[in-house]
Amino acid sequence: MFLLKNITILKNNIALKNRKGKMVKSNYERIIEKISKASGLEKSEIERRVDSKREKLSGLISKDGAAQVVASELGISFENEKLKIDELLPGMRKVNTIGKVITIFPIRSFKTKKGEESKVVNLWIADETANIKVVLWDTNLIELIERGKIAEGTVVQISNASMRENELHLGSFSEIKPSSEVLGEVKTEKVIRKKNIGDFKIGDNASSRAFILQVFEPRFFHVCPECNKKVTQEGEAFLCGQHGKVIPQKRAVSSLVLDDGTESIRAVLFHEALLKLGFSQLEDAGKFAEEKESFLGKEMIFTGNVRNNTYFNTPEFIIEDIKEAPEDEIIAELEGK
Repeated sequence: MFLLKNITILKNNIALKNRKGKMVKSNYERIIEKISKASGLEKSEIERRVDSKREKLSGLISKDGAAQVVASELGISFENEKLKIDELLPGMRKVNTIGKVITIFPIRSFKTKKGEESKVVNLWIADETANIKVVLWDTNLIELIERGKIAEGTVVQISNASMRENELHLGSFSEIKPSSEVLGEVKTEKVIRKKNIGDFKIGDNASSRAFILQVFEPRFFHVCPECNKKVTQEGEAFLCGQHGKVIPQKRAVSSLVLDDGTESIRAVLFHEALLKLGFSQLEDAGKFAEEKESFLGKEMIFTGNVRNNTYFNTPEFIIEDIKEAPEDEIIAELEGK
């Protein structure tokens, strides 16, 4: 009871800090900053207008969406403005940006709902601020890649694209072409943003400080020792699609429930992440139960990718890294320093 009471107190304090925007910089806060800069209005006035707009619509619109409506009412449009990659926000349309192609994935063919053959290709572009996944749906745009006009290392200019979640999508009305602009050092590493769990969106690479509310027993599977991919068992033999018959390695996967005061989420931890969290007795159910008690109610910093669980159709957090939350930082924020 003492543990749950203290978790509740800390969660409430953290939720208060999050609502005041002191802990993390969300997409919403970035939109507010851009509107404030363009309009000359104080951020507090813009937020008041956003809250008023949401109240009129009975909360049926997100804060991000309401902010976009407020921007439109103020005569502010981000359309046709050339933006840096870290300025791109979910929901933006008619996006213009420039970046260097750092990765091109194989072109995939598929059939449309009408049964027609079509293609799609994914690539990543980067500038000095960030990098982003770009999805090309138009065959005329894809032809530029097929003909070698656009390749890895090419600086491209993108026009009239749309942001879907955290991806930049180009359709038949969009344009991508080689640019003569010179880009120096670009950010090729994965960009991680500090976010509230309540602000998580599918595709986010995010870091969040949260409490561990539940820990579930691990499940086990076997992987190939060469490529680390899951293997299939046929009788007593284990087969890898790439390396054939192998002597497999046993791996664990478990899940947690995390909560940061804004929302809770199911988090998935594979073998290495479980060891990084601090578990050492994964295959001993009794000892695992003893170890997990020391983690319940603990606050840590979790970094990973937000994906959609297709079975439950809900977001889940695939954990890649875990760190201790600095005690002095926590105390300072809870005391409002």
